[in-house]
Amino acid sequence: MLIGHTGDEVKMHYFEGGNCIGRFPLATNDSYVNKSTGERVTTTEWHNIVVRNKAAEICEKYLNKGDKIYIEGRLKTRKWQDEQGKDRYSTEIQCTDFTFLTPKNEHQSSEASPQNTSQVSNTPATNEQAVSSDTPDTEEDDLPF
Repeated sequence: MLIGHTGDEVKMHYFEGGNCIGRFPLATNDSYVNKSTGERVTTTEWHNIVVRNKAAEICEKYLNKGDKIYIEGRLKTRKWQDEQGKDRYSTEIQCTDFTFLTPKNEHQSSEASPQNTSQVSNTPATNEQAVSSDTPDTEEDDLPF
């Protein structure tokens, strides 16, 4: 589970048969106070996110660089050889669920976009939680105070 900001637009790759994947970098931040200097230190970690098929198309349509997003998924490490024959490794997060966290009014596009969207998951309870998290944001204007 990660919460972070997108570092770039979603890059799409299409395959024969109609399947596709989308890839984008996600930045997560961690901060702490250095006990010896009293200075606040913030570190940024970058993650490679991979989304598939319909979820990839939704991310491509609604995610912009800098948007905040909640990601659920599993780690996948790939191995390949570079031009010099050296083994290289890449670790990605294979996204199974996501929730957009950037408010609609902060999107630069003028078209209506969903506040929260989840990819179909193998665990319905997880998917219901993501969908139900949309309720407080959409009912915000209906509050009596």
